[in-house]
Amino acid sequence: MNYTAVAAIYRFEMARTFRTIMQSIISPVISTSLYFVVFGAAIGSRIQEVDGVSYGAFIVPGLIMLSLLQQSLTNAAFGIYFPKFTGTIYEILSAPISPIEIVLGYVGAAATKSIALGLIILVTASLFVDLHIEHPVWMLLFLVLTAVTFAMFGFIIGIWADGFEKLQIVPLLIVTPLAFLGGSFYSIKMLPPFWQEVSLVNPVVYLISGFRWAFYGSSDVSIAVSLGMTLVFLAATLAAVTYIFRTGWRLKS
Repeated sequence: MNYTAVAAIYRFEMARTFRTIMQSIISPVISTSLYFVVFGAAIGSRIQEVDGVSYGAFIVPGLIMLSLLQQSLTNAAFGIYFPKFTGTIYEILSAPISPIEIVLGYVGAAATKSIALGLIILVTASLFVDLHIEHPVWMLLFLVLTAVTFAMFGFIIGIWADGFEKLQIVPLLIVTPLAFLGGSFYSIKMLPPFWQEVSLVNPVVYLISGFRWAFYGSSDVSIAVSLGMTLVFLAATLAAVTYIFRTGWRLKS
């Protein structure tokens, strides 16, 4: 393992975060706080509790997960797309560094930034409502697994994209709607039976459900199913990245 190469990519990507701290950290925290204030105040006044939890506290895991999904995907996608755009991808591919080390550097940095952002949002949310995390280890596990999975997904999108427009298509038109419809602001148990079944097709439901269980011990889907589906998503992204490096698909175009 070439730890020096992994560390070099990791440090470069982390440095890019501090150069754009307004966009990378401050803006997502402000946006999430506004979501919390608007939804917590407007809807919370009408819905007092969900599964025995005050509505303001209930939406905190969903808000954290919403930001985590978006930022993990976007950070990793832009991280690998810029070397393609500038042509420095050839230097990376010709260097004495293996594909797994390249992925560790880019995905590790994107996941680290997203996890840090999620924890910042958690601390910010605690200023608005009283939070009690029943299973902190499980909370951190889901936080890390989700960040890594979507960072891998973003890495794939960054390789697939051949323009800045394509970098925005998946986060804006697919991931964000799925997150909103995945129970970020409500429990799918509140839906009619037919729409509950439809919601289970949405993969984000399992991520949010497992993460919320870590906070309050209640969820829309059993914790075993949530964890299993999260691991399936991670395995699928690993398989896709393996295929990309084995075939060289879009790496040099």
